[in-house]
Amino acid sequence: MLFLPCAGGVEALLADEATRITGGRCEAARGGVWVDAQEGDEAAAMRLNLESRLATRVLVPLIDGPYRDEHDLYALARRVDWDRWLTPAHTLRVDVQAQRSPLKSLNFAALRIKDAICDALRERHGERPSVDTHRPDLPVALFVGPDHAMLYADTSGEPLFKRGWREATGEAPLKETLAAAMLAAIGWQGRAEDGPLLDPCCGAGTIAIEAAQLACGIAPGGQRRFAFERQRPFQAPALRAAWAQMQQQARARVHAPAVPVFAGDVSFRMTDFATRNAERAGVAKAIEFKTADAQQRTPPAATGVILMNPPYGERIAPKGTGNVVSREGFEGGGSSAEFFGGLASHWKRHYAGWTAWLLSPDPKLPGLMRMKESRRVPLYNGAIECRLFRFDITAGAGPGARERANPPA
Repeated sequence: MLFLPCAGGVEALLADEATRITGGRCEAARGGVWVDAQEGDEAAAMRLNLESRLATRVLVPLIDGPYRDEHDLYALARRVDWDRWLTPAHTLRVDVQAQRSPLKSLNFAALRIKDAICDALRERHGERPSVDTHRPDLPVALFVGPDHAMLYADTSGEPLFKRGWREATGEAPLKETLAAAMLAAIGWQGRAEDGPLLDPCCGAGTIAIEAAQLACGIAPGGQRRFAFERQRPFQAPALRAAWAQMQQQARARVHAPAVPVFAGDVSFRMTDFATRNAERAGVAKAIEFKTADAQQRTPPAATGVILMNPPYGERIAPKGTGNVVSREGFEGGGSSAEFFGGLASHWKRHYAGWTAWLLSPDPKLPGLMRMKESRRVPLYNGAIECRLFRFDITAGAGPGARERANPPA
């Protein structure tokens, strides 16, 4: 059994993806997906790390049980066979997440789990492993609720949204896993029938790059390393051979895209960032970048799909905090109403027949655009609750007019 954590709102999409990747039984839960793989946990963990676009990590459950304090957590961790996972020559790190936990210090909880692991190996081998907070061989994840705790071995290491190609980012970069979730939510898979895709406010290019890699059949984990490559359960010759074969098969299936991907930004600097990111991601030839104002850009094709994470003028803080954090503004210093109103008017004049999807934390976005959405999909950008709004663009609606929505898809 494996657990794949993911962003809020992505659970059902991830369950479908994990089923396709593993062929096993996958069950969506709050905050992630449980995977009962047909090929065995080790092989499935390797395959999911390589192929999943939506999971943030691939975790192997070790033990769970009730607790009241840090002493109970220590006792729980001592029941794990740590020799199966590491030796004194390996390094480790303990990460803790809590939800309504009575613990006063999560750092102390992490320390007690670390002590349990080190004590177990010292008693058996006379030596203990070291702690490495940056690149540990075995990252251990502890989840504590009000009265129940779970320990996992993290096979990913760095979170899976780190694909291995990003260096240059914008002021508010979109995580690759969220861009992939947006593509999955709208059903765009890079097939000929999906049509061209355009991101006219591309920033660092995350949406366009994810789309192009999907269209080219490029595995999301093909350019990075994983913690499992240094972990004991994965060192058997048969598993090492299986991992090499998975990588080779992923490289062999890369192909030319069936549909074009277009992107650009009003900023020359951001378009240059995005272009360089696309080069590192291996999809520079699959994306046509153009520096242009989204309110003036002409359609690159007769019909297609617009998918964008537009600037909002301000970044909304997580729900309930009451804070507003400064974010990139609009070119020329205009307001959000001016930007979105102008964008909608431009689309109505020039993009009839296109479908537009916009990610926003602002439920009033359709009003700002004077367009009626035909669908809204809840997604979380970190802790920020957002909606992915769909607009079916028709011609002839002037500024200030409301569009009549097509039936929800």
